Amino acid sequence: MINWISKLFSSTKKENDTDCIKPKVHEHKKNNIESVSNKFLIVGLGNIGAEYVNTRHNIGFKIVDFLARKESVSFETVKLGALAQYKFKGRTFLLLKPNTYMNLSGKAVQYWMDKENIPLENILVITDDLNLPFGTIRIRQKGSDGGHNGLKNINLVLNTQNYARFRFGISDEFKKGKQVDYVLGDWDDAEKTALPERLEVGSEIIKSFGTAGLENTMTTFNGK
Repeated sequence: MINWISKLFSSTKKENDTDCIKPKVHEHKKNNIESVSNKFLIVGLGNIGAEYVNTRHNIGFKIVDFLARKESVSFETVKLGALAQYKFKGRTFLLLKPNTYMNLSGKAVQYWMDKENIPLENILVITDDLNLPFGTIRIRQKGSDGGHNGLKNINLVLNTQNYARFRFGISDEFKKGKQVDYVLGDWDDAEKTALPERLEVGSEIIKSFGTAGLENTMTTFNGK
């Protein structure tokens, strides 16, 4: 009888001990969550080909190219685009130039989001904007495509408008019926002179987005 009672209390103690055991948090999962939050996809929109390099429509390419050169990182040809990796203050910035042409940019954005496990809030899309004076900056948390075919396709593929975009003004100084020629045309002499300083600001916006956050970046740079 004594042995039976002893076994009963021993069994009860083990059950109680088991109840107190906390689930183990796997360190690799914790590290993965932290690494994802510090990884950012910066998408410069543009068209591939030498004939488009210096056109207004390719300002997205031009800004990420400027940052890559400044920080001595190189682009590599990858699936659906060219990619450069830049590290700054514990953050990793993936600079992406889709090679799908502007109208199919969403395919590249979706692929690299999924491949690198980057959340929507860590994406910044850089594009030109006819509705803003040359060099004017407008950063938004979300919004419509505004008639921009690159944004239109990204919205369609991602099925959302809720991602950050950095619009760079190219103005609308063109005659009626000449919009396509204008956006696919080269910068004029005055714009070429002013562009280096604007590209410098653009590179700072990218770094601020990853380090200071979207709200602070909008406060600091919008309208500048």
